[in-house]
Amino acid sequence: MRDSASPERQSLSERPQWRSLARHRGQIERLHLRELFAADPSRGERLAAEAAGLYLDYSKNRITDETLRLLLELAEACRLRDRIDAMFRGDRINTTERRAVLHAALRAPPSERIAVDGRDVVPDVHAVLDRMTAFAARVRGGEWTGHSGRRIRNVINIGIGGSDLGPVMAYEALRHYSQRDMTFRFVSNVDGTDFSENVRDLEPGETLFIICSKTFTTLETLTNARAARAWCLRGLGDEKAVARHFVAVSTNADEVAKFGIDLDNMFGFWDWVGGRYSMESAIGLSTMLAIGAENFRAMLSGFYAMDEHFRSAPWTHNLPLLLGLLAIWNNDFLDAPTVAVLPYDQYLKRFPAYLQQLTMESNGKHVTLDGERVDYQTGPIYWGEPGTNGQHSFFQLIHQGTRLIACDFIGFCQALNPLGDQHDLLMANLFAQSEALAFGKTAGEVKAEGTPDDLVPHRTFEGNRPSNTILGERLTPHTLGALVALYEHSVFVQGAIWNIDSFDQWGVELGKALAKRTAAEISSAIDPVLAHDSSTNALIRRYRNLRK
Repeated sequence: MRDSASPERQSLSERPQWRSLARHRGQIERLHLRELFAADPSRGERLAAEAAGLYLDYSKNRITDETLRLLLELAEACRLRDRIDAMFRGDRINTTERRAVLHAALRAPPSERIAVDGRDVVPDVHAVLDRMTAFAARVRGGEWTGHSGRRIRNVINIGIGGSDLGPVMAYEALRHYSQRDMTFRFVSNVDGTDFSENVRDLEPGETLFIICSKTFTTLETLTNARAARAWCLRGLGDEKAVARHFVAVSTNADEVAKFGIDLDNMFGFWDWVGGRYSMESAIGLSTMLAIGAENFRAMLSGFYAMDEHFRSAPWTHNLPLLLGLLAIWNNDFLDAPTVAVLPYDQYLKRFPAYLQQLTMESNGKHVTLDGERVDYQTGPIYWGEPGTNGQHSFFQLIHQGTRLIACDFIGFCQALNPLGDQHDLLMANLFAQSEALAFGKTAGEVKAEGTPDDLVPHRTFEGNRPSNTILGERLTPHTLGALVALYEHSVFVQGAIWNIDSFDQWGVELGKALAKRTAAEISSAIDPVLAHDSSTNALIRRYRNLRK
């Protein structure tokens, strides 16, 4: 039986700080953002913070100074500072897998010392970075050639989950800085269409595959890797070609060697790096090949700048902390279970998809660190599209629907591709949308425009919809690193307060295990004895009958 007097064992919802926030919600429900801004003319400047090249305006959230005070008290009560220190110190805070969580070590400068089990891992990180740098220079400069002596012009990253979403997001985000005489593509789906369409117009003799799999046993990745190997050999006709057209990001040297990849071209990483936190490790080799080592290291510097800010900034000005606490407030107290991520930059078109894994795989948990069922909501649903496309898609529901949806707007003050006044128009839309969501349009204002009475309800906007706005000067590699680290640490803050393990993902395993069993049944030469439920049995039989 839980000891309610023990702070360590006390349910989050039983804490006095949580209950104070629940009571405070009743006061906030009666307030509108119109009133809050009218009562405090400086609110827009006051409820903002800046670090690592990013400016966070959180004034359009349904909060008061009292809300912030209570949220900070909750963070203190949950010993957030101790948890932050434990992560950066290399403690095994991934409790279910008994692992350290040290993605911060991937971007630490050589002068840092970060130990795991007494071993400083920073030199190991930089040794891999140096190997990546040398390899990228050879490929980008044309020194590394394929089996037939032709220059590598195409790079295909094969991975799934964090081994795909991070690299493809980073490539698309930093495409402006990429080497334009090279083509970069990404294959993740085990659906054969993904691989087939990505190689359809390529020459095997000019194509390099990067196989990203820590264990080199991931079903989807190895299936696509074998398809790539067969495609390559059909075109080049020599087993020795594999060593010139495939490299691996893995820790399983035996399986890599069996595949035919030269172990000199295997780039390792460590079990203290979670897949969704690995884009700046060797998993980012495709990113370095695209943008070059100098830009890749600039991205790492942006990560590091946000890391240091998170570790040291006062909590009232700490961007990841504020973003995380506001997410808890919106999710658990204002009943806003989803977050729309709205980057007003086409280069960030894959950023919402990347955040889906980062946030929902991390905090989609139903039990605490102690294995007890939570009695509060954990991870919200993240989704989104670039602006202004989303405005002509789902913004109607955000503005006038019955669900409260929190929004994160992301924009940059300088365009990478200036074209007339288009960037000004883009940013005008960003500012206008966050303003409209916050303040809406009253029935009186609609009537004053001469709107017929029967149309007034249709043209009225309640407003009072919460949003954050994140602004950077320009989308650079450094800025991207800082932006990703901002969300990484925000996720950590949420998970620490919810008292869940943000760094495991057991929910992924059951479906994978069942898929292996089902795959064998589907491929069986004779009708298998099926022991699933009646629905699954019927579906398998129907598929077997129709697949040929």
